[in-house]
Amino acid sequence: MTTKTIVITGASDGIGAGAARQLTDIGHNVVVVGRSPEKTQEVATDLGVPFHVADFAHLDQVRTLAQELLDAYPRIDVLANNAGGTFTQKFTEDHHDLTMQVNHLAPFLLTTLVMDRLIESNASVIQTSSIAHRAWGNIDVDDLSNKRKWSAQKSYGDAKLANVLFTKELDRRYRDQGLSAVSFHPGAIATNFASEGSGPFRFAYHSLFSKLFEGVDAGASRLTWLADGEPGVTWERGGYYAKNAPGKLHDRADDPELASALWDRSEQLLAPA
Repeated sequence: MTTKTIVITGASDGIGAGAARQLTDIGHNVVVVGRSPEKTQEVATDLGVPFHVADFAHLDQVRTLAQELLDAYPRIDVLANNAGGTFTQKFTEDHHDLTMQVNHLAPFLLTTLVMDRLIESNASVIQTSSIAHRAWGNIDVDDLSNKRKWSAQKSYGDAKLANVLFTKELDRRYRDQGLSAVSFHPGAIATNFASEGSGPFRFAYHSLFSKLFEGVDAGASRLTWLADGEPGVTWERGGYYAKNAPGKLHDRADDPELASALWDRSEQLLAPA
């Protein structure tokens, strides 16, 4: 087995922490990234791995994280953009919808800031998306924060569709330079998801319905399968997976013009003032 350096965001709990444990047990060098200093340190200490703290609601912290990763790790074989969630309507200090920023804009920024290192490492970039991209995703690149008409479902669906489109465009732009990209739906997993949200997500994940969901280890195993696997052999570059098999996509997920427009708009929104 080739030992990989694997950076996992959103690794202070849930499937991120579960995958960190599974990948460490396999023998990989895992780096955990989380929002909570206490929880992130606890996971890292338990596993005996390094950690970094960054709250994706603050883009300055994402920029600092990127520099820390570049300074600390001469190779990054896998970047798992796993941090995410659904939130009540709130705009960040960076003037973006919180759900879109945490799920898409911050991971986009982190990935592009460490891009040279990823290319040097022939890395894989993994996006934790969701089946919600099919149910509620309907992106307007000129209104990514849904200022004209916001709902928790649409905000999250758009963000998860953005994860798939970002994966497709990463593959289109960087496959020839050795980068591999993939997205996946972890499943309906009994975690603390939507604890800061509202509407149907919070109800489903924090009610008796959650007893019908799979355990954390099941969702984590799908991230582990991708991170431990070999692009082009275990999984197809640019693909979207559910339960370790190709998943059904939103009709717009295969729109190359939309994927390119989302990339360009994301760059514009994240450009220094």
